[in-house]
Amino acid sequence: IIVGLEYICVFSGSAIRCYSCKDYTASCSKQRDCSYDDACLTLTERGGQTYRQCLKYSDCEYSRLGQMFPQVSSFTFKCCNSDLCNSAPSSSASSLIGLLASLAVIWWCMH
Repeated sequence: IIVGLEYICVFSGSAIRCYSCKDYTASCSKQRDCSYDDACLTLTERGGQTYRQCLKYSDCEYSRLGQMFPQVSSFTFKCCNSDLCNSAPSSSASSLIGLLASLAVIWWCMH
């Protein structure tokens, strides 16, 4: 059992997969393997175009994203850290479940 827990704890720090595209339709299907310290970004500009990609988790703040996307004047964004969590809004419930599962594993590993 201990070996299994160590495997889970090591696995939780591994790289994730994110959707990677720029579109208006939320029908993104292209996936990319990210670095171990990346999160999945969903950035939606006021005009409706959505950017989905890997991004260093430390860059997930409004002012930093404004510098990285100077062509986008007004936007909302979400960063998450489970596989393919930056999918279209229809699967936001599964993203929440994935996030909660990730947090549970991290909590378990720390205790």
